Amino acid sequence: MTQDRQSPAPDRQARRRLTLTTSVAAIALVALGAVGSQLPVFTSAAARAATAAPAVTANANPSSGFADLIASVRPAVVSVKVQLEQPVSMNGNGGGNMLPFNPFGPFGMPNTPRMPQGNQRVVGEGSGFFISSDGTIVTANHVVDHAQKVQITTSDGKTYAARVIGTDPGTDIAVLKVDAGNNFSYVKFADKMPRVGDWVVAIGNPFGLGNTATAGIVSATGRNINMSTYDNYLQIDAPINRGNSGGPTFDMQGHVVGINDAIFTPSGGSVGIGFDVPSSIARTIVAQIEKSGHVTRGWIGVQVQDVTQPIADSLGMKQAEGALVATPEPGGPAAKAGIHPGDVITAVNGSTVKDSRALAQEIAGLLPGSSVKLDVLSNGHAKTITLTLGDMPSKQQNPPA
Repeated sequence: MTQDRQSPAPDRQARRRLTLTTSVAAIALVALGAVGSQLPVFTSAAARAATAAPAVTANANPSSGFADLIASVRPAVVSVKVQLEQPVSMNGNGGGNMLPFNPFGPFGMPNTPRMPQGNQRVVGEGSGFFISSDGTIVTANHVVDHAQKVQITTSDGKTYAARVIGTDPGTDIAVLKVDAGNNFSYVKFADKMPRVGDWVVAIGNPFGLGNTATAGIVSATGRNINMSTYDNYLQIDAPINRGNSGGPTFDMQGHVVGINDAIFTPSGGSVGIGFDVPSSIARTIVAQIEKSGHVTRGWIGVQVQDVTQPIADSLGMKQAEGALVATPEPGGPAAKAGIHPGDVITAVNGSTVKDSRALAQEIAGLLPGSSVKLDVLSNGHAKTITLTLGDMPSKQQNPPA
């Protein structure tokens, strides 16, 4: 997103915000044609391995700079430009959905002249990266959400039309495809997650400037910033800004450890607190989207809440852990298996459930149809219940945190 061209009011300047890092700009009214939405024919992993362009890797020594690393991975990083039409209110402030994290909402939309109500063409700019030589690209969902036209620009200045294969709003990941040959440089997701303190390099398209690299360290892992139920972010201090969304963060071997997604900022620019979707999550989501165009998640059908210390005391629990069942959904897997309001789910397949968010993430990470064992505390008695997961309804794929 671009910064507002007029200075915000003092109270708005002082307000700290978490914001998605897409760059946007408003341009003249026009009608746009829709992008083709037909799903592609997917190539196999073996076919990709036989293509001409090899995956890029690097070994960098921070004491001697990051030049070799950046030179090796930069060709795989792209700028992503999208066009869409958005309702414009009478004061020209962007209208539409004005939620804090909407990339086309008040934190990103530049001030525009007064206009009659109608549609305004909006250009958004983000980042992405090739994960195969045949033109498959990963970016952030909020970069391409509702896009009518998507265009990518490579580091050497070449521009290609791209189409959206599928998206997952829950983890804010999207997969694009460029149909222009089979010789794109690409990068791979890291098999091993970085530790706090490890060096990382972020590359993207900040403020629409084009291919830009910054370096820093991993500041923290497992961050929940209340973007969705599935938050499990890497926090990095490599500067990322609006327009970096969807771009990769690399380890010193040139592997992608995270997808740049959001920043914490009082000013609209980087203050050294950025958040990445970790590759451990992205790899699984991208594979599902490539295979079917969408993501499926396991579902047990319960409304849950955290176990607070007073609740734990009233139930005779030693620790305030687990997920308290408020309401099992009628006809859902949990209700059929005999889970009742007031029960506490304490473990899934032997893994301790810390809180309601952890339960949601654990179940969502399993495939529908899977058999799962739940450790449950019911009326003071511990028991194990086995049930078969259902398919999470589409309306619940991205519930609020």
